Amino acid sequence: MRCECMHEFGAPLVHEDRSDPTPTGTEVLVKITAAGLCHSDLHIHSGNYDLGHGRKLEFASRGLELPVILGHEIAGEIVATGAEVKGLDTNSTYVVFPWQGCGECRKCLEGAENFCLKPRNLGFHTDGGFASMIKVKHPRYLFDIGDMDPAIAAPLACSGLTAFSALKKVEDTIAETPLVIIGAGGLGLMCVGLVQALGGLPPVVVDIDPAKRAAALEAGAGAVIDGKAEDAMAQIQAAVGAPIPSVIDFVAAPATAGMSFDMVSKGGKVILVGLFGGASDWPLPMFPLKAVSVIGSVVGSLPEFAELIDLARAGKVQPLQTTRYALEEANDAMHELEEGRIVGRAVLVP
Repeated sequence: MRCECMHEFGAPLVHEDRSDPTPTGTEVLVKITAAGLCHSDLHIHSGNYDLGHGRKLEFASRGLELPVILGHEIAGEIVATGAEVKGLDTNSTYVVFPWQGCGECRKCLEGAENFCLKPRNLGFHTDGGFASMIKVKHPRYLFDIGDMDPAIAAPLACSGLTAFSALKKVEDTIAETPLVIIGAGGLGLMCVGLVQALGGLPPVVVDIDPAKRAAALEAGAGAVIDGKAEDAMAQIQAAVGAPIPSVIDFVAAPATAGMSFDMVSKGGKVILVGLFGGASDWPLPMFPLKAVSVIGSVVGSLPEFAELIDLARAGKVQPLQTTRYALEEANDAMHELEEGRIVGRAVLVP
């Protein structure tokens, strides 16, 4: 197998040729046909999250051991299976659920492996998708994508699922009042299409990049607004046309988090998804006075992923603009994503 491996935080990935893995027990060996590149990969590559006030969350203290192969948006074909795997269609193409837990705790047994306290997430705790092959520990993590293009299906494992899980938290409001989405990167654009799939009104999208605002309109946004405009808040309110019950912030920088809190109406919800970093200086008395719920949302659960894949296979999830790179171009792709030059999603094709 070929892979692009991270040996040092912040350093270029290193190309390696390794022996093909051998699956045993319940394991499944997958030949990777597409691997999405995510902003989370950039954070992992940097080695930390910025918590603000000079503090950082260091991944080396959170179970990340180097070297490791990055990548958690993975689609591919089955090459071999362990002896305990039964009834798996080896002729199908699958997308891999990467947010894997211990499989034994209450959260895992409920299907919420993304909340497991002993996670084994692909591309972080174990080797991920920047490779030509990957060993998946159980077939329950494989979801048949039918005739979908693997490069379109692979990002569903993170950008799709993360947007979908955040959207489900405000699903009760989106059919009556336009949702406000902050950030029109891969997750925000995915969310625009998912709003339509769940029967919501065209959302209002806020982004400082004109190219991303144009992409949001093309994806189905009802209005797009420059977050740096002096009257941005007034424009957002006018576009929504009613008190704002819900905001999903896919950036979660100090400025966007403050904007989200200020714009949401009494009793509303702010869903924080982005990992831009920093700290927010919210006025604490306004929490009880506005009765606002601020909810963090991290990726999604196995049942949510199954629901999302069903929607995608039914043609209800709009494909995002996708830029494809050869596996050996992983470093170039990461650099372009970091520079903000990619609209939609970047995908490695081994």
